[in-house]
Amino acid sequence: MKDILNTDDLHLLVEDFYRKLLFDKSISYIFTDVVKIKLEEHLPILVTFWSQAIFNTGGYFKNLTQIHLDISEKEYLTPELFAIWLKHFNAAVDENFMGTNCEKIKTQALSLATVMQIKINLNGKKLDN
Repeated sequence: MKDILNTDDLHLLVEDFYRKLLFDKSISYIFTDVVKIKLEEHLPILVTFWSQAIFNTGGYFKNLTQIHLDISEKEYLTPELFAIWLKHFNAAVDENFMGTNCEKIKTQALSLATVMQIKINLNGKKLDN
């Protein structure tokens, strides 16, 4: 297996990742019922995000935190959902690639999931007050 080297590799990764997410009924409803993503529009955005995170290419300008806060207002994004998300992400990486960028992207995904959970919980506490 090779490392993640370019945007084509990232596209393959996010396609496999979303295939896993959408097959898993314990999390798929977030994408099909709550957010109602259009995969053909969403996947290129994810490729741009991960390309920026791994290859420092730039081009991602959305407020990732606010997007997840907005989703969590509709349907609380629990720690369990983040654990499922991370499990499928790591599986998609490990089943398709091996190398330094693979470890980097998995570390970034863990950091992202951790930060999002903290911010969602902090936002929830502000709303409760």
